[in-house]
Amino acid sequence: MARKLLEIAASIVKAQASVGKISPEEVEHILMKTFLSLQRIQQAEHQGVALEAGCEMSEVSPVYRNVLQSAAPKESIRENRIMCLECGMEMKQLTRKHLAIHDLNPKEYKRKWGLPMRTPLSAKSLSRARSKAAKNRGLPENLMKFLQERRRKSAEETISSPSNRT
Repeated sequence: MARKLLEIAASIVKAQASVGKISPEEVEHILMKTFLSLQRIQQAEHQGVALEAGCEMSEVSPVYRNVLQSAAPKESIRENRIMCLECGMEMKQLTRKHLAIHDLNPKEYKRKWGLPMRTPLSAKSLSRARSKAAKNRGLPENLMKFLQERRRKSAEETISSPSNRT
């Protein structure tokens, strides 16, 4: 007997929940996302159409589109993943290549969704790991040295420029 999509989605989410901690709100979100993904796959299979990795917002069901639009942009950046607010896809980092699917670059994406420009489009754990690696390489100290040297050169140039001599 063929299993229904909801049963399949529930078994997938159950397997995910057994591997790691998932809050009740996330269970609902993951179940909905999995169910809708299975629906998309089933429709493509019946129509004989190939699926692409990224989907346009117009291809997302109206119910799921409302969930995406109501999601707070800052809540889309989680500990181990970030959710694309355009299509709902979750990954470690939103790359330029992925955003290009939506005809956006990182700056336009942040502006559209009201994220601060300095916010990294990556999971919090990935940002922390990169920060730690940079500190281990001595980046903060080297950056301070560079900025001091640049200020010194700039000050020397303004002092020695002919326009200041009268």
